[in-house]
Formats: sequence, C-alpha cells, structure tokens
Amino acid sequence: MPSRDPLDLSRLKVLPLAQRRSLSRVEDVLVDPDAAPKPCDDGVRDLIRRCARRIVNARQRDASVILMYGAHLLRNGAALIVERMLARGWLTHLATNGAGSIHDWEFAFQGRSTESVRDNVATGTFGTWDETGRNIHLALLAGGLRGEGYGEALGRFICEDGTMLPSAESLEEAIRERPDDSLAPARVDLLRAMRAHRLPAGRIAVEHRWKHTSILAAAFRHRVPITVHPGIGYDIITNHPMFNGAVIGRAAETDFRRFAGAVEGLDGGVVLSVGSAVMAPQVFEKSLSCVNNLRLQSGRPIVRDHEIFVVDLQDGGQWDWTRGEPPKTNPAYYLRFCKSFARMGGAMHYACADNVTFMHHLCRELDDV
Repeated sequence: MPSRDPLDLSRLKVLPLAQRRSLSRVEDVLVDPDAAPKPCDDGVRDLIRRCARRIVNARQRDASVILMYGAHLLRNGAALIVERMLARGWLTHLATNGAGSIHDWEFAFQGRSTESVRDNVATGTFGTWDETGRNIHLALLAGGLRGEGYGEALGRFICEDGTMLPSAESLEEAIRERPDDSLAPARVDLLRAMRAHRLPAGRIAVEHRWKHTSILAAAFRHRVPITVHPGIGYDIITNHPMFNGAVIGRAAETDFRRFAGAVEGLDGGVVLSVGSAVMAPQVFEKSLSCVNNLRLQSGRPIVRDHEIFVVDLQDGGQWDWTRGEPPKTNPAYYLRFCKSFARMGGAMHYACADNVTFMHHLCRELDDV
C-alpha cells in the first residue's frame, strides 16, 4: 500500500465568517421564558412535573442537578430559558458537546449560526470560517494559562469580549525557569501560536454583541460550572490553520474532571440529558464509573438515589424503558442515549418530546414552586 503523508492543515484557506450563508438567526429562534410554552401531551407533562419535584428535592439536599445538552437546544432558542434556571439556582452543572460551544459562540458573536453541510463540503468551505476557529482557539489558549477548562475559558472570553495575552518574552522566561510546572505545556502552545499566527501580546478585543444569547456566558456570569466535551475531528474548529488537538484536549481533560466532580455530588440528584444522543451517555457512564471506583476504594457506597430524565425526538424504539433493557434482537437496544442511561443505577425516564418545549414547561413548573 502506498504511504500517505498527513494533511497539512496549516495550508487551509479560511474565509471571513460574514461571507457564510448562515441558516439560523437569533431573532428567529430565541424563546422568551415568559411566553406560553408550546403544548405537549399529558404523558410528557406528567414526567415534567415529576422532574420538577425531583429537582426541588435535590436542591433542598444540596445534590447535583446536571443538564447535559446537545447543540440543538441552543439552536432552537432555549438560551434564556436555561439562564432563568441558572439564575434561580435549579441547575448546578451544565455540559455540552463541541458543536454546542461553537453555535453558542457564533450566536454571541454575530447573531447567526449553522451552515449547509451538503453545499459547503462540496466546495471545501465547510467549517473553514476564520473567526470561529481563531477565536475559540484563542479563548482556550488563554484559558490554559489559568488552568481553565473549555467551558469556563470560552464563557469568560464571551463575557469579557476578548482576552489578554502575555508577551512572548514572559512566556519564554516562564518555560525556561519552570519547565516542570503544570502550566508549562499551555505556555508552550500559546507561544507557538503567537509566533505562527502573529497573535499580539496585550488586550485582544472581540466584541460579542449578542452575548445575552450565550449559555456559556450565562453559566460564567452565574458562577455555575459548564463543561464542554468535544471530539478531535468532530467539530469545525478542526478546519482551521490554528487547529491544535493538544489545546482542545487539555481543556477537555479539565472539563471531564470537573464534570466527574459534579457526578460525585449526585446522590439524590438529577441528570437531564436533552437532545444529546452520543456525548451525554458516553461521558456520563465513564464519569460515573470513575466516581464509583474511587468511592469503593475508600469504603463508601456507590452513587445512588439519582434520577435521569432523557429527552429526544426519537420514539425510544417504541420500547417501554420502565420495563428495563430490551433484548439485543430489538432495534431499541441500539439506542445508546436510552440504553446507557438505563444502566446507570438510578431510575431512568424517557420523554419523546421537543427539547425546547420540555425545558420551557420544566422552567415554568419550577417558577411555580
């Protein structure tokens, strides 16, 4: 077989984000939490009421209430609903995937997001938007010097409309004097990026005129941890000359540890998995196993008495998940977002519902407490 050289991503041609035909606009999707929610069927409403009661009980006992969500929750306009739940103390931890962070940043920056995958892959322009890749990497590079994870670093970047970079000389000095310091790799990556991409020292201002639409910024303002769980090669920030898997991986490692810390507090708590078919079940099962591993080593019981509410548009394989797991001969067995959570010890409930409608009704139920 002939050998193939790795693709040289530094040669990618990127374009101004303003040139992209974006398919969604903030003003078209943003939902007012004070508006009347769209109707949902009686079974889903009953489940929402149960979820609200469990959240109230969890917060009374200072247990974790974790919202794990996919990008469509943001793209469908739920930012202000989530912010209200943050402001009123109902959510203690948020987690999303890489796409959730990218759409969040683009909405905050330009009030528009989403592109045609079919059209833009064919022209080699899918994801090759300069400001998106540049600024998210810039936020993570700067956050790495503070030991921040992906969610905190990007939330801060949006809230503060940019960041500060140290001088190349100060980075060189710190690397020479403290090569074994835990922040040394982050310093090296930033120094290399500053030289390769001509990043100036000092204040780099990036205005976010629509920051009120950002869940990342809302979590940062309300001091609620938000973690991002990306995949290398999953997200469009790969399609940029500044792409650095080490920078993304370092930030994601910090966030996985922070997420597992939230799972440590889950006894009697609640997990909401809203529109996340892959990230939420995959990240949750590994983090729960880590927590139980450490607990058993120290003679403590595993996480218990938690409830999990999974929301998606799929029909759940037309399987009644309260009966347990379907057999392997049933196609429902292969729905990861149901099967994984059904194996996680706590009671799992599945709602086939629109994600924003579910969260809007839930927010209203909690408002009435």
